[in-house]
Amino acid sequence: MSSDGVSVDHGPPVHAPPLDEVGAEDLLRCICFKTGPPRSVGVELEWLIHHRDRPRVPVPHERLDAARAALRELPLNAALTFEPGGQLELSSCPADSLMACVDAMAADLATVRDALDRLDLAPVGYGLDPWHPPRRLLREPRYDAMETSLDRSGPAGRAMMCTTASVQVCLDAGEEEPGPLGYGRRWRLAHLLGAVLVAVFANSPLRRGRPTPWRSARQALWADLDPRRSLAPAGHPPPRDAWAQHVLDTPVMCVRDDTGPWAVPDGLTFRDWIRTGAPRPPVRADLDYHVSTLFPPVRPRGHLELRMIDAQRGPDGWLVPLAVTAALFDDPEAAETVYRAVKPLAETAGPGPAPRNPLWSAAARDGLTHPELRAAATTCFRAALEALPRIGATRAVRDAVAQFDDRYVARGRCPADDPPELLSPQPAHGSGHFEGFRS
Repeated sequence: MSSDGVSVDHGPPVHAPPLDEVGAEDLLRCICFKTGPPRSVGVELEWLIHHRDRPRVPVPHERLDAARAALRELPLNAALTFEPGGQLELSSCPADSLMACVDAMAADLATVRDALDRLDLAPVGYGLDPWHPPRRLLREPRYDAMETSLDRSGPAGRAMMCTTASVQVCLDAGEEEPGPLGYGRRWRLAHLLGAVLVAVFANSPLRRGRPTPWRSARQALWADLDPRRSLAPAGHPPPRDAWAQHVLDTPVMCVRDDTGPWAVPDGLTFRDWIRTGAPRPPVRADLDYHVSTLFPPVRPRGHLELRMIDAQRGPDGWLVPLAVTAALFDDPEAAETVYRAVKPLAETAGPGPAPRNPLWSAAARDGLTHPELRAAATTCFRAALEALPRIGATRAVRDAVAQFDDRYVARGRCPADDPPELLSPQPAHGSGHFEGFRS
């Protein structure tokens, strides 16, 4: 439950034994689904950084550089990283309860907001920057390689790198045994419930100041990223087998090198890299890095990383998707109820993998105007509201979820359906909102 692997680089491996196919498959099966009773909760929050009072005016590079320098000096519990377009990311440590996660992240966000406020800047929660075109601010070998690789499939890659932001909820993979908390069930639930979460929290209807055909244009970008990198594993084999095959059969983004630019092979799968050994034999560190450059809607990293939720507006908008998702996965009664509710969506999804199948496309385009998604969302929020007291959520957290339910879900709406004037600058001062979560 840490920062995205593409934001952290430990350099190319030195003097490590090369991998073979059997060893790589064994590693993937072992490290990507670590099973046990669900206990830990984490969240990764990405934010666009805008002028506090003039969000439509691009922030100069030097201002963003100053902000990054100031934020790196802050005493935070969460890991602080920056995305290629200057987006801020805070990645929580694993917490042993929902409220421990909420309290730790709320404290860090209050500290970050205060520091940015002193620079007349603010973290802004949209799934996709509503006004500005992509511009890459971080010039590092990994981002050079990523841009070269993704450019082969069109402009969606640069837009993803530089203009998108999300709420990523991280949960334990689940128990080895079958049942509501079993890892196989949670894996299937994540891919069906994921479409509901896209629709409920869609918050990116604008791009470059104009409406798009999408309620979640961010999700549309991810679906268009490249032929394979953003897809869920195809078919229905056991999760460990499906993921291992998917990882090995996806092209590598780059081959790291500390002596010059990183190689960006075209169409070289990790399996082919093992078999050919060129441009050098891959080792364990290369496999770990390769996994971090895959962007499916649900990514197993020992825990499950749910990556489909748009960033949310307001200082505490992130709280609702975190609380709802944790309740639906980690409370056994809610997990069983919701699985029954979303299981019929498999027929709507069709044979293709998320996020390119009809269900996920409808979620990004139609939000909760889609009748099946609205019905599932209604059941999900009812189950979450019943489960939240059982997992220790405070009254303030339950009230925040209930208010979102009343404003959006009960009316068949999502944040993208708000009137245009509500998509204007957010309040500059909002740290006080966090205090109520502890009561």
